[in-house]
Amino acid sequence: MVKAISPTHDKLASDPFAERPFLVFWEVTRACALACKHCRAEANPRRSPDELDTAESLKLIKQLGELAPPMLILTGGDPMMRRDIFDLIRAADAEGLRIGLSPAATARLDKVDFHELREAGVARMSLSLDGATKETHDAFRKVEGTFDRTIDAVHRAREAGISLQINTTLTQSNLQEFDAFRDLMFELRPAMWSVFLLVPTGRAQASEVPEPAALEKIFEQMADLTETAPFSIKTTEGHHFRRVLAQRGKLDSRQGMRTPLGIRDGRGVMFISHTGVVSPSGFLPFDCGNVRNTHPATIYREQPLFVSLRDSNALGGKCGRCEFRTICGGSRARAFGITGDPFAADPSCIYQPSNAS
Repeated sequence: MVKAISPTHDKLASDPFAERPFLVFWEVTRACALACKHCRAEANPRRSPDELDTAESLKLIKQLGELAPPMLILTGGDPMMRRDIFDLIRAADAEGLRIGLSPAATARLDKVDFHELREAGVARMSLSLDGATKETHDAFRKVEGTFDRTIDAVHRAREAGISLQINTTLTQSNLQEFDAFRDLMFELRPAMWSVFLLVPTGRAQASEVPEPAALEKIFEQMADLTETAPFSIKTTEGHHFRRVLAQRGKLDSRQGMRTPLGIRDGRGVMFISHTGVVSPSGFLPFDCGNVRNTHPATIYREQPLFVSLRDSNALGGKCGRCEFRTICGGSRARAFGITGDPFAADPSCIYQPSNAS
């Protein structure tokens, strides 16, 4: 049972994410030529006949322009599988939205003119490297050649003047490659390295979630990197990295968190599926309404689950007692994926609050 808590007016007024999210992720399609082991979307090669068509997509873009989030990320599946993707990018740019694009490294991407993407309005591109070598990454993606295509796309994005983010999902299987990932990031020098912590949803299995003690050591290494890395470092669904930074007094350092403190599923993040279903994030797949019949701003601001997720006092277990809950809050998606309760303690955090009973 998901609990819903009605906020007071003062809470709405003081919460910087009460009116609009910081990030909107729009899964424009679930079609993709890859078959990744951890795929949240459980993507397949064909586009769904139920996905938002061009007219519905343009209507949504106009509504998102009214909502005015700082960043709109077009994701999938593989957004390049949509024939109208350039039209959607241009429409979003015309609405004044800053656009991020998350394509799959496939033969289709080889044929895309990255300069045209930049001219259409793409400000940032995110590419995934989930293995630090050709062998491990291609095995993860289950398609040979994806590592080489990704490295090629990194260079093409840089040449086109597109800011680059590299996403790495940490799992039980690739955790031992962390040092190699670190060295690869220093070689590639993206604007941002986003380290994802696996959430058991879609094809991802709970057995692949790394052990909390091992993650704590990785976060300590990442905190060290913030001193020297020529790129920004952040986590996705690894909110307790902020706690590690705060414990070291580094939360406001030059290479500290570049996204707002406390941002998490439903509070700063909104996800829109290929069929228009709105969720607090792509990893927390609750049906909170559909943009086909409700303005996304209304869903974000008023839907009970979204409202509850914006209240740090609604958290249960040790997350609810933790002195870092307002800057962390834990992964609501992983809590749900493992315990069935999106307000439970994040099972991947080893920290015991100082006031825990």
